Amino acid sequence: MTRTNPPPLPPTNAPTVVSALPQRPPSICAKVQDHHRQRDAIVYVRQSTLQQVANNRESTLRQYDLKHRAIQLGWSAQSVSIIDDDQGTSAQSAEGRHGFQSMLARIALSRVGIVLGLEMSRLARSNRDWHQLLEVCGIFGTLLADADGVYDPQDYNDRLLLGLKGTISEAELHVLRTRMHQGLLNKARRGEVFNHPPIGYVKAAGGGYALDPDEQVQSVIRLLFDQFVRQGTVCALLRYLVKHHIRIPVRPHSGDQRGQLQWHPPNRVTL
Repeated sequence: MTRTNPPPLPPTNAPTVVSALPQRPPSICAKVQDHHRQRDAIVYVRQSTLQQVANNRESTLRQYDLKHRAIQLGWSAQSVSIIDDDQGTSAQSAEGRHGFQSMLARIALSRVGIVLGLEMSRLARSNRDWHQLLEVCGIFGTLLADADGVYDPQDYNDRLLLGLKGTISEAELHVLRTRMHQGLLNKARRGEVFNHPPIGYVKAAGGGYALDPDEQVQSVIRLLFDQFVRQGTVCALLRYLVKHHIRIPVRPHSGDQRGQLQWHPPNRVTL
């Protein structure tokens, strides 16, 4: 049996073969090019309601932390701007979302290389607004990024995936609204829904309504009910109040004067 000798080992001083392919750090995405980094990176921060802004602090912090994601992708800290003008605003429509509109304007001026959002639903929950954003980003070469990855709207596969994400975001909004509405109806059937209290009443600490603690308000409310029994109709009650210069106590539910006692002239709808 013939024994074959193994091939000789290369000398220890032989040159090491180095690949000619450029080595990228693992945090750098191949879709991000130098011309993208020459423009700004925008981090879009949004919560749907002011209650979410106040209570869902972790979600807000995660959105602000996307600035570090942009830095990992190659942007300098000075070139990363945060748009949080739409805090407490729903993404159901672009109307009234000044931050979203200003972002579109900056993209259309070729000033933005990438837009980062924690989820695509933070940017838009309307297919019309979402596809408008995709179209503008595609025309001016702006990338989009979320927690799952980086997308190029000029790439067919990425555009298809982004379109599906936008459709899911809009459908998700419909599901959430339906679920909340059905929950509200179920609670109303049990008689446990207490929204804004009627005029002359305030929310009680233990739930439900109670007469306003102001004694003058209480006397006017009792007068309204007594005179309604005597007058017989709302129109007759209104004439009585106008004749005797009696005003109605009102505590606004919103605005700068929220909860402060005001006295308004009576009208039929209010009565």
